[in-house]
Amino acid sequence: MKQLVTLLLVCAFSFAGAQDIKQDSIYMRQHYDQVEYMIPMRDGIRLHTLLYVPKDKSKTYPILLNRTCYNASTYADWKTYSHPSPYLIKDKYILAFQDVRGRYMSEGEFNNMTPNIPGNNVKDKKAIDESSDTYDAIDWMIKNIKGNNGKVGMFGISYPGFYTAAAIPDAHPALKASSPQAPISDFFFDDFHHNGAYLQSYTAAFAVFGYQKDKQTKEDWYMDKLMRFYGQTISDGYDFHLAQGPLKNITKDYHNDNFFWQQIIDHPNYDEFWQKRNLLPHLKNVKHAVMTVGGWFDAEDLYGPLNIYKTIENTSPGAYNTIVMGPWGHGDWANEQGQHYHNHIYFGDSISTFYQREIERKFFAFHLKGEGTANLPEAYMFDTGKKEWKKFDVWPPKDVAPLRLYFGEKGQLSINKPIDEKASFEYISDPAKPVPYTSQTEGLTFTPRSFMSDDQREASRRPDVLTFETEVLTDDITVAGEIMAKLKVALSSTDADFFVKLIDVYPANHPNYSKNPKNVKMGGYQQLVRSEVLRGRFRNSFEKPEPFKPDEITDVNFALQDVLHTFKKGHKMMIQIHSTWFPYVDRNPQKYVDNIYKANEEDFVKAIIKVYGNSVVEVGGEQKMKARIDVKK
Repeated sequence: MKQLVTLLLVCAFSFAGAQDIKQDSIYMRQHYDQVEYMIPMRDGIRLHTLLYVPKDKSKTYPILLNRTCYNASTYADWKTYSHPSPYLIKDKYILAFQDVRGRYMSEGEFNNMTPNIPGNNVKDKKAIDESSDTYDAIDWMIKNIKGNNGKVGMFGISYPGFYTAAAIPDAHPALKASSPQAPISDFFFDDFHHNGAYLQSYTAAFAVFGYQKDKQTKEDWYMDKLMRFYGQTISDGYDFHLAQGPLKNITKDYHNDNFFWQQIIDHPNYDEFWQKRNLLPHLKNVKHAVMTVGGWFDAEDLYGPLNIYKTIENTSPGAYNTIVMGPWGHGDWANEQGQHYHNHIYFGDSISTFYQREIERKFFAFHLKGEGTANLPEAYMFDTGKKEWKKFDVWPPKDVAPLRLYFGEKGQLSINKPIDEKASFEYISDPAKPVPYTSQTEGLTFTPRSFMSDDQREASRRPDVLTFETEVLTDDITVAGEIMAKLKVALSSTDADFFVKLIDVYPANHPNYSKNPKNVKMGGYQQLVRSEVLRGRFRNSFEKPEPFKPDEITDVNFALQDVLHTFKKGHKMMIQIHSTWFPYVDRNPQKYVDNIYKANEEDFVKAIIKVYGNSVVEVGGEQKMKARIDVKK
């Protein structure tokens, strides 16, 4: 039961992080009236919408809209939580929370990442997507909610962040400011996949997204399905998932009636099904202000914020388009910790309050109320090494020099100077004994969080992990922008995954942080800064996978997403390379099969992996890899 309660708190991440619920509840009762509506869409379906309207009728107010698949009715108990923040609540907006189509009290059928239909022709009753539903909801509220000033803003974290971003194409003219926060942009690269590799740690989450409700409800109709996982006592998620064997057993034992799981296993490649759900091609001709927000340590949605910002920057250069990236996990900017930690790393005090008060509050006040000035920088980014905010006029910045990291014998890592391009480094990858993705024992998680800055010492001691580190740095080195792994590899088998990690190695005398457990020692800590996976079969095309030819040297190139991090004097830089990271990512059988979700036990084989010295990891600099926005019409 404790696991289940924790799960549900995480599931409600778009509402999570109360600072003082009782105090906010009293304030809401004193200053807002609560009303509910069923707002009609163009096809006749009605969407349940909960509104809080300021009691003071002497003024008009903008509407702040949050569209969610996570139960808008949780706001009906007057608990404001902290998103919207207390600053937005006390600045007075008409707060609107809407169940999206097919969820909770709304009518219709739910669709994960509803494909966008360009044009948003109001006369076409069949052209239904998240943009059209948002358009219709805004149009109705502007015409029917008394006391609004004709301007609307949108906000949301994670899936509600996707709904915010999905309303940007063909937006209603009253929509003046959008803040997609930890938004999904493409399910083949966000959340349930990374570069096509399935994130097995998300397996228990499918109950929330893969069952249609049979009636309007304010209750979670999928709870019996959820309890297939969470009704068990599972203290070690690694052992649990390993014991499941191939993913086909998950289908048989847990998700055989889950429509979203069926879609996942029926579409293992980046085919038309996934391409249609890619939001990025539709983010063009943006007319209103957009502030995208993300966390550098967001294990779920790091690709989304970075690529939504970059896409709008490329397609709509005249748009007011900004990005904010802080030292947060998924949605943590909605929760003030006081002393801000991610996992074991202390980053400073009141960081979320700074964001809520000095960034988010000012963004909406200017664009929806005309208050203050629009003086936010193009990019408000937190340096996770120096542990301070930085402002940039362009992102990635042009004034921070990129660098190249090269590998050498005996674990050498060289900066900007090749060591031995003829060298090779070898490890045996065994799917039966995969590398754990965290140094800590965890039970089942809805989605993992802490590992994004976790200690990598345990991994560096394994023989199936290649580890390279520099000498002790004599000066600070700041890296900013994208990271690109360009590997030269050879396999004894026909498929494999490749994980590349950029790591900050702390000096032996680094002091411990006050809130850490006694067994966590910061001296020699190997802090994960950035990591990513590429499923090797997709090295040339995500749409058309292909096997490796055994023992043939092959290029494997992929991006690790952006970073802003200063490796301080006295620290070291480290790169690790390996082929399993379990159960965060499912195991590649390493024998090429057409569909890994349907692989058999005997398909899983050991593989000898060689990485060659003419490989390189490029860190920082301008965009090296375009966002995947090409899509079939």
